[in-house]
Amino acid sequence: MSLLIGLTTMAISGLIGSTLGVVAGYFGGRVDMAVSFLLTVRLSLPVILVALAAVALVRGSLEVVILVLGFLLWDRFLVVMRSTTQQIRHLDYVAAAQAVGASTPRILLTEVLPNALNNLIVVATLEMANAILLEAALSFLGLGVQPPLPSWGLMLSEAKPFMFFSPWLITLPGTLLFSLVLAINLLGDGVRDLTAPENRG
Repeated sequence: MSLLIGLTTMAISGLIGSTLGVVAGYFGGRVDMAVSFLLTVRLSLPVILVALAAVALVRGSLEVVILVLGFLLWDRFLVVMRSTTQQIRHLDYVAAAQAVGASTPRILLTEVLPNALNNLIVVATLEMANAILLEAALSFLGLGVQPPLPSWGLMLSEAKPFMFFSPWLITLPGTLLFSLVLAINLLGDGVRDLTAPENRG
């Protein structure tokens, strides 16, 4: 369940943030100013408080948690993709694609995105781990995944009355949650190293 929530949240937030970041970084000017305004608005909203309010209003469920987190965790994707695109758009292969008459969507899809993939992988794994922790926090407070669906946060919440008499009821889900988040971050580091430009070819 945690992996499902992490992957789908990462996909939603990654699509939103990467699209806005690439567009802002490539076109600049007023487009960049408009996207930067959206980013400022998003950063002014504390994620956990907005997530708590949104989930409490519409009642917690798997779909609600995924959508709320997906629409709140796109800021890092935007920042990284914007700065990466600003660097890439001035490189020779982008200028060569423009010189041969390649369309803007083609340049973005075939020249910019593949060369920004290395940075995108790092952000994606960080946000996936972040989404899993946020879902566990919401479920711990009773506003996330609801029974009978399993959730480590829900397990921790239900084990609170027994923590002094049966500590393994808290230790096991807590250790597994920690291990999963650590494994995702290590996986991201490994994939980043494999896809680094100096290791290609």
